Amino acid sequence: MRSRKNILDVIGRKALSVMLVMAIVFGCVGMTGCAKSSGKPLSEYWSEDSAAAESLRSYVAKVTNEKDAENFIPAEDRIAVFDMDGTLTCETFYTYYDTMMFINYCLVDHPERVSDELKAAAAEIRPGYTAGEELARNFAKAYAGMTIEELYDYAVEFGQKNTDSFQNMRYIDGFYLPMVEVVKYLYDNDFTIYVVSGTERTTSRAIVANSPISEYVSPAHVIGTEFEVKQRGYEDVSSNMDFKYADGDDLVFTGGFIQKNLNANKSIWIEREIGTRPVLAFGNSGSDTSMMNYVLDDRNPYPSQAYMVVADDDVREWGAQDWDEKSAAYTEQGYVPISMKNDFVKIYPDTIKRSDVQFVEQELEDAA
Repeated sequence: MRSRKNILDVIGRKALSVMLVMAIVFGCVGMTGCAKSSGKPLSEYWSEDSAAAESLRSYVAKVTNEKDAENFIPAEDRIAVFDMDGTLTCETFYTYYDTMMFINYCLVDHPERVSDELKAAAAEIRPGYTAGEELARNFAKAYAGMTIEELYDYAVEFGQKNTDSFQNMRYIDGFYLPMVEVVKYLYDNDFTIYVVSGTERTTSRAIVANSPISEYVSPAHVIGTEFEVKQRGYEDVSSNMDFKYADGDDLVFTGGFIQKNLNANKSIWIEREIGTRPVLAFGNSGSDTSMMNYVLDDRNPYPSQAYMVVADDDVREWGAQDWDEKSAAYTEQGYVPISMKNDFVKIYPDTIKRSDVQFVEQELEDAA
């Protein structure tokens, strides 16, 4: 006759087996890497028939398989680069985070700190404006005299404001759930994640650090537009080469501008800061194509892929891009297109809805 202990052991083993089967059947509960819906990677926020998601699954399976000598990529060389605005996070409230931050800084929060010219520049921004180098130079001027920490803190503070373009969304809440899932999936497969943004670097770091991808991207892995920084007291000296930093000294923005991190500048700064070609790239616009092409270059020693997010959802988002046109163009260039409308099961948490009006004009008189 079995002892009471043996019977309990058998019952315990059977119960454990049942629990494991249930975990597998019902979504690998509690197991790392298992999605909630089907147990397949990229299945929580991606549609079941998403060709883009399947493409990425197949790629990751191939390059992480040590037995596949032709395609295997060592973990130290698994580098993925992501654009930020429009790729990882919303750029339609009604425009980029950094532009909305500039408008608020000049017209609402600190009009006393900026010139009339900068107030006028902020008030003139309308949908369809060009987010180029000229405007970025105004951003640099607006934050002149601030320490790096002060700009970082203001970027976080601004992120707590509610956007008019979406209901129940603060600016910091705009990360796309499916793309967060991609970042985590790659991180869990030993990819190093870089954010390569057209937004100024300190602001980009503040956004990333207060986002759902903060665990997966270190501040050292954020590359952005560069404003000039010098030691306080020596802002007007051409070089700080002859000065020593001492305890209590501040590093401040001078108002000077160095470069806008778009187009070829993205590939240049990836080379300068990472020092090796990434194997994956994610973007959403023509200003990302240089980064994409740098990754896909035939001289890349490893298999590489590039993905483009197409803003074609005009119900949950403010997308106005034509899927047929954009997807055909991107496919021809060698990129895998991603449809926000069809590939993303959910874009934002259920509490966030698109507002009736995207653009609420900020009048110059508000600064008075």
